[in-house]
Amino acid sequence: MGNALASRVGSRGWATFAASFFVLVAMTAVAQTPPPVPLIKEGVTVKVSDHVWVIPDGLVPVVPNVGIIVGSRATLIVDTGLGIRNGEAVLREVAKISKNAEVYVATTHFHAEHTTGGVAFPATYKFIRPQAQQKDVEEFGASFFKMFESRSPEMAALMKGSDYPRAEILFERDYTLDLGGVRVQMTWLGPTHTRGDTAIFVEGENVLFAGDLAMKQLFPAFSSPYGDANVWIASLDKLAAMRPKVVVGSHGGIGDAAVVSAYKEVLTGIGARTKQLKAEGKSEADIGKQLTDEFAKKYPDWIAPVRVPAAVAVYYKMP
Repeated sequence: MGNALASRVGSRGWATFAASFFVLVAMTAVAQTPPPVPLIKEGVTVKVSDHVWVIPDGLVPVVPNVGIIVGSRATLIVDTGLGIRNGEAVLREVAKISKNAEVYVATTHFHAEHTTGGVAFPATYKFIRPQAQQKDVEEFGASFFKMFESRSPEMAALMKGSDYPRAEILFERDYTLDLGGVRVQMTWLGPTHTRGDTAIFVEGENVLFAGDLAMKQLFPAFSSPYGDANVWIASLDKLAAMRPKVVVGSHGGIGDAAVVSAYKEVLTGIGARTKQLKAEGKSEADIGKQLTDEFAKKYPDWIAPVRVPAAVAVYYKMP
């Protein structure tokens, strides 16, 4: 992988990358004009296990589910919100739960609503990233930042003064963090939604922060030229093997292990149908249109079936 692949993908790949991420924003705008400003809501934090809390996204586009994991010695924040204002909201929620001076921050992937709120955090907070996610920041970060700013004046205002915080801890594939009686396993599983998607698993309590690898009733988005369908399916098998009791995706509702199995069902279903229709001589574009309609009908409670063509494009290119 590397810049060579991005060059082969070219502007079309970057356009797909950019457009697919904002599908959910566009769909929300249909029912709600203008779409809501992506602000993390305070005072709604929920406890999902003995040592884990979640600030839910409220189904607001470009707002992540934020995790707060508290041990006797240290605290881990999972994702940060978009820009300084959201980062400050996260800090106020953390202060209600934890008085630990030692704080770490992990991000499920490099997209701006998961990372840039960290600029508001104290300099003593330590950011942790897999090396693949760091490469995403370096290769796509500046362009992606500008794309977010261009979405609306409100989003540009939220991002003013923010950036991608520097990571003090970089790891290759796995990193274990002991917060004091609470162990957290961070795992990079390979290029999926982005090149650097990271699963964060709270051992013992079996809480999984799955990022965009598995989200409740929200169609998967291949939003990177590095996305690999086979890797994504294998990643879901590895997540299922963790036997999570609680699954928190990047966006959408909080669920259980069924969130992971449902994601595998959808991805493998798109792959099988794409292979079948390709063998019948249909074009990638025609398959994308057909499967968008098919999967919207098959999964009527799922959000953003317009993401299906990006998945079709990945499968269509596979031998």
